Amino acid sequence: MLRYVAKRLGISVITLAGLLVVVFLITRILPGDAAAARLGPEATKSDVAALRHQYGLDKPLPAQFVDYVVNVLHGNLGRSVATGHSVTTELMQRLPATIELTLAALLVGALIGFPLGLVGALQRGRWADAAVRVFAVLGNSVALFWLGLLLVYFLFFRFHMFPAPVGRLPIGVEPPGDITGLYVIDALLTGQPATAGAALRQLLLPALTLGIGVAAPILKMVRSSMIQTLSSDYVRAASALGVPRRAVVAVDALRNALLPVLTLVGIVVGFLIGGNVIVEFLFSWPGMGRYAYDGLQSNDLEVLQGFVVVVGVIYILLNLAIDLLYSVIDPRIRVGGKNA
Repeated sequence: MLRYVAKRLGISVITLAGLLVVVFLITRILPGDAAAARLGPEATKSDVAALRHQYGLDKPLPAQFVDYVVNVLHGNLGRSVATGHSVTTELMQRLPATIELTLAALLVGALIGFPLGLVGALQRGRWADAAVRVFAVLGNSVALFWLGLLLVYFLFFRFHMFPAPVGRLPIGVEPPGDITGLYVIDALLTGQPATAGAALRQLLLPALTLGIGVAAPILKMVRSSMIQTLSSDYVRAASALGVPRRAVVAVDALRNALLPVLTLVGIVVGFLIGGNVIVEFLFSWPGMGRYAYDGLQSNDLEVLQGFVVVVGVIYILLNLAIDLLYSVIDPRIRVGGKNA
């Protein structure tokens, strides 16, 4: 176990090192001057040069990279050129909002994708399976920005089923006590059910937008994995021995079909954490994606680098956790052995 964990950690460190190199180089070839953008069009050349010196942008690229890696290893992701605040602090302040939206969207996507995937597999070739596949195609092809605008127009503007997309809480409602950073949970823990309800209502519409987007790949993976498992020899043998259909599906087929689905869930969570920039912008959600969008608009290299590094670390740790969960779901996998 320890040997396998150490091996995976070593691979993760190499992956993170490659990520730092790629992020650093990409942000350095972006068009525009971060110092000039910070000072505005009225800035003089001497002011721009002074700010470039302050942030080390006048050094050669190798020297800038060494400084950057040393700072990252110390947990220092630099200071925002636009605000002057620590990027690490600002990202950590926005991380709970992103996590709350990610968990809600994953729950919505799973509640839609898992049942529909099972229906498609169990009703393969029938009209229900055709309807499920149509939903999967539409879910994969729809643009999140367009879907979000559509939901806002109908569910908020026309039918008033959801509140205005103004962030995590309605205007005038005070945030609950800061325990976990997740407003719904914190409000419940501090005995504020009204605030928890308000936060949940604000959360549902952006979570529904993201959840519909991730339900399609979950649906397709569940359907494909279940079809393959249901056609395997051990499932056929169990059915031939008279094992009830429900028991075969729930115990034998579903358990063995979870491995590829679990891998996909890890990828989906990584996408939701790092790829929900558009949804956070559309719903004024104060998460890391909105912060990265603002940094991109102001050509703030420190913000962009910090955002990608934090998302990359979360993604690496998530994949490590999923690898370790494989042995729990499938006892044939021996962690540290040849099969691992």
